[in-house]
Amino acid sequence: MIDSDRLSGLIADHWGLVDVRVEVHNGGMNSSTWWIDHDGRRDVAKHVPGWNRDQFVGGLTVASHVQRAGIPAGAPILTASGRLAVETADGPVALLQYVPGAGPPDDESGLRVIGETLGRVHVAVRDIRVAGAEQFHWVDPNAAHLDHAPAWVKPGVVKALTMLDALDPKSLTCGMLHTDPAPGAFLVDPATGDVGLIDWSVAMHGPLLYDLASAVMYAGGKVAAQSLLAGYVRTGALGEDEIERGLDVFHRFRWAVQADYFAKRIATRDMTGIEDARENEMGMLAAREFLVEPIPRRSPSY
Repeated sequence: MIDSDRLSGLIADHWGLVDVRVEVHNGGMNSSTWWIDHDGRRDVAKHVPGWNRDQFVGGLTVASHVQRAGIPAGAPILTASGRLAVETADGPVALLQYVPGAGPPDDESGLRVIGETLGRVHVAVRDIRVAGAEQFHWVDPNAAHLDHAPAWVKPGVVKALTMLDALDPKSLTCGMLHTDPAPGAFLVDPATGDVGLIDWSVAMHGPLLYDLASAVMYAGGKVAAQSLLAGYVRTGALGEDEIERGLDVFHRFRWAVQADYFAKRIATRDMTGIEDARENEMGMLAAREFLVEPIPRRSPSY
């Protein structure tokens, strides 16, 4: 386990920063983060378990590309020896650039900001390549945890995968993905108006529609996300024909990803980032209405 004292030592040894103030921020589902204040500046320390090392380092690499394109991304600050992260017995630790700001407004203007920013990011990373990047997708319909999930989960996941395969994902516009562009990952700097996209957790190459469908999912579905979609289309990241062709299928697949993810957490009793096991149950159940076909009503007989 990494506590504040140990973290301070790591930062001094590998980044040369002493007399830092360490404040616990908040862990995500797969990580822990701290504010690191020193010399009038703020950075962010992030730690992930050892099993997540390769994904974590890949995500840091993509964040560096995004930052170089002029979009704040929480890119890593290299160690004194030029590394992206420091290895520990408990998993890697990285020091990231702090991205100031708060989430976009919870209204139509905020949705436009999310769409425009995601589109700008996709334009920036569409043609980059990262060595060792994972290839879309990662959902295994034969995974053991699906056999232990409620009866609706596996058939729902399998159907979503069947629909995705029929779409032929390799025929779509691909690039490096964020994989989870939730509203909280977008930050608007009140001083400059710059919008950043943080939490780059993996280097994955795949259809850009996956990220767009994820953002649409968080917005409440395609109807609720019209302003988001309009903002995205304006950037030219994807054509309207491609979005029309594949968004619904990817939206369903994104819910299958959610069901699969939380089913695995439940099966492995993974409580990272949560305090109550019911949060995993709720995360899985949220996908049910999008994966289970409604029972057709019988016509009355007379």
